Amino acid sequence: MIDENLTSSHILTLSCPDRPGIVHAVAGALLVAGCNITDSQQYGSQSTGTFFMRVEATTAVPAAELHAALEPVAQAFGMQWNLNPAGRKVRTLLMASTSAHCLNDLLFLQRSGTLPIDIPAIVSNHRDLAGLAEFYGIPFHYIPVTQDTKVQAEDELRALMAEHDVELTVLARYMQILSDELCSDLTGQAINIHHSFLPSFKGARPYHQAHARGVKLIGATAHYVTAALDEGPIIEQEVIRVDHRRTAEQFVQMGRDVEGRTLAQAVQWHAEHRVLLDGNRTVVFN
Repeated sequence: MIDENLTSSHILTLSCPDRPGIVHAVAGALLVAGCNITDSQQYGSQSTGTFFMRVEATTAVPAAELHAALEPVAQAFGMQWNLNPAGRKVRTLLMASTSAHCLNDLLFLQRSGTLPIDIPAIVSNHRDLAGLAEFYGIPFHYIPVTQDTKVQAEDELRALMAEHDVELTVLARYMQILSDELCSDLTGQAINIHHSFLPSFKGARPYHQAHARGVKLIGATAHYVTAALDEGPIIEQEVIRVDHRRTAEQFVQMGRDVEGRTLAQAVQWHAEHRVLLDGNRTVVFN
């Protein structure tokens, strides 16, 4: 008889070429390891021929034994897979420039226990947000960036990531473009918030652009960072309705609220291991 006080919960995520028998094989391996499956979601992409799966399971066996039970199945089906303890907080580096709304939302939600992340540091290319970091008791790192110092700044950033074992980087309105090399190294591990319902209104003053065009919907897009600016795999989007009575300044305020919610939702789904990459798209099990 299994002592329920000794059981632990794990999250298995996987992707592989789609073929018959995957679910049966995974469930069988988990059964052999003494697991009880508490949640299971799967999706087969017809466009890429890839199968995706997310399973939550409890077991009393050590994680090493669970890995050993799953490894033969993973090899047989050519899986890319990860096994994570459920509820483990993801070590997350937050980056911002001068706008505080997205950063403040993430810090508040993390402190209130809503976001399953640990925040070891905040990085900015300005000093404006140092007071906010101090209020939340998070170390603040000022790393200025110019065209001449960009390489050194990214070296300093990489060193900080390594020092704090950073697993996820969140650009909470960080208004600097990361190098192609760094974007590549952070594939699937960095989330950006874009102040529009992509692909509309890129560049500066997006809400003023939208206001000038008389749009009826504004929104925000949270996506993974890639070398192709603002074209990474989309995790979450939200829109709100506006009309001719709204001023450009009201667009900005409404947009900030949407940005904060959208980014926080994307970070939560990533930290709960609900997002899997499917080329330039995502599969989100929510």
